[in-house]
Amino acid sequence: MSQSPRSPASSGLHYAWIVLGTVVLVMLAGSGLRGVLSIFIKPIETEFGWDRAALSQAVALGIFLSGATAPFLGGLADTWSARRVILIATALLALGSVLSAGVGGLGHVYVVIALTSLAAGGVGMPACAALVARWFDTRRGLVLGFLGAGSSAGQLILFPLAAWLGTRYGWRASFLWMGLGVAAVVLPLGALLLRDDPAREGLTPYGRSQPTTGGEPAPERRVTVAEATQVPAFWLLVATFFVCGYTTWGVITHLAPHAAEHGFSPMQAAEALGVMGAMNIVGTIGSGWLCDRFGRKLPLATYYGLRGLTLLFLPYVTDMPSMLLFAAIFGLNFISTVPATTAITANVFGRRSVGVLSGWIQFAHQVGGALGVAVAGWVFDGTGSYRWAFIAAALLAFLATALSLAIKDEPLPQLAAPRPAAATT
Repeated sequence: MSQSPRSPASSGLHYAWIVLGTVVLVMLAGSGLRGVLSIFIKPIETEFGWDRAALSQAVALGIFLSGATAPFLGGLADTWSARRVILIATALLALGSVLSAGVGGLGHVYVVIALTSLAAGGVGMPACAALVARWFDTRRGLVLGFLGAGSSAGQLILFPLAAWLGTRYGWRASFLWMGLGVAAVVLPLGALLLRDDPAREGLTPYGRSQPTTGGEPAPERRVTVAEATQVPAFWLLVATFFVCGYTTWGVITHLAPHAAEHGFSPMQAAEALGVMGAMNIVGTIGSGWLCDRFGRKLPLATYYGLRGLTLLFLPYVTDMPSMLLFAAIFGLNFISTVPATTAITANVFGRRSVGVLSGWIQFAHQVGGALGVAVAGWVFDGTGSYRWAFIAAALLAFLATALSLAIKDEPLPQLAAPRPAAATT
């Protein structure tokens, strides 16, 4: 039989790595487009005369919507086509960014945020992890770390680029050109290279040996959401990831306006976010490596504890050296929780349930993020400072440390579907 043209050539490179690299690129673009608004909160407020709470509530709605779609899109990735989910979502994200360039009022902002946030669920961890989990039998923690690094690189690359475009041409042009760039480069590459299932390409997942004469191993069955809710580990993952969202995409959405209130320029704030993004890459890949070698639970608890300490430090950040120090330390554990959380989900519930269950866990993350960004805005409008918002977030991170240690990270029994009984004569 002739080799599939999409199979790896004689170089020996498994196509799983091509799929992984493409997914990382898509996640980079998605996380960058989704988070760019935080760079422009101050100039948008100035142009339209809004208060901090008004725009914060719009951002909070977007975070909530991206989480609300995650279970549905993760389920579609499990049962329909992860490739199609990711490609459609990428196209909608690019469209939302282009439309953001023409907003004329708060209602328009709500519409474009809703569009981009609904699409963001399709390029988030549930759908992307569901696709990648089919291609890798080994090194799963490291692979999930690379996915988290893709999200981090979105900050590292696109945030400074957005700030530069905004400073030079205005925030509207920044949204326009970034959306067009994703549509022209990322979307075609995804359509060309992403594939749903190694079996359709005549391949086995990376790390799995070719089937023996005994046939293929019995496939894992899917664990339903109803079954998962009977397992304490599911609720502990939901609770800790809620805190993860609250303490990252929630209160840290206000990092740029917090910096502006303390005399930092937009480029300085973007530089700090870029450093945070760079350290995110180190932290999330390192997290995947640690999870593969030393387990997942203890590293996860450690990340939340370190996050709480850095949030306690944030109110005292008043100059550029301290801002860069905060960004570097916080960046190490910003997304390091993602490989650990997703790897625990795959280990406990099986990889064929990663999409839908990670979707619900991601939903909790986004609810936490929405609440965090809204509460921080209310606290600022009420007190003129983010101090108490950061302190409250730190206390929640310490709570998540304890909850992480309580997770029972063991596979559920009888995940493999039973084989049909052999026919007798």
